[in-house]
Amino acid sequence: MSRVQLALRVSDLEGSVAFYAKLFGAEPAKRRPGYANFAIENPPLKLVLLEGEPDQPTVLDHLGVEVFTTNEVTAAARRLTDAGLITLEENNTECCYALQDKVWVRGPGNEPWEVYTVKADSAQLEKAAEAACCTPAAEEEAATTGASARCC
Repeated sequence: MSRVQLALRVSDLEGSVAFYAKLFGAEPAKRRPGYANFAIENPPLKLVLLEGEPDQPTVLDHLGVEVFTTNEVTAAARRLTDAGLITLEENNTECCYALQDKVWVRGPGNEPWEVYTVKADSAQLEKAAEAACCTPAAEEEAATTGASARCC
């Protein structure tokens, strides 16, 4: 079974972790500087919290569907491309402190959606969490400026 991912950029990471732990009755599955995620069983949800700017309202960072295998990511990429959507595939990419394969599409409101699988944990603690994370925009900005893409 896959699960939907909701990634939120929050100004108070610790307060948000405490709130969502109470809301879902679960502790985070992963904690890193500027980052936390919850793997909720019921409802099936991967909630990702990314540290944002202080005193700013929580905003949507990106949406996703977590699947179990690279084959499922490949099948999703093929299905989305066949449906006429523009896709961006990333394989063996480090994002959200994990090694992932993924495919990105944009919704009609330009909201980024990813279908992804986590292949392994990553030791990317040195990467900053305050910049755009895990989105094609971060990759595009890095490509234009020549900088390395920063990810959560």
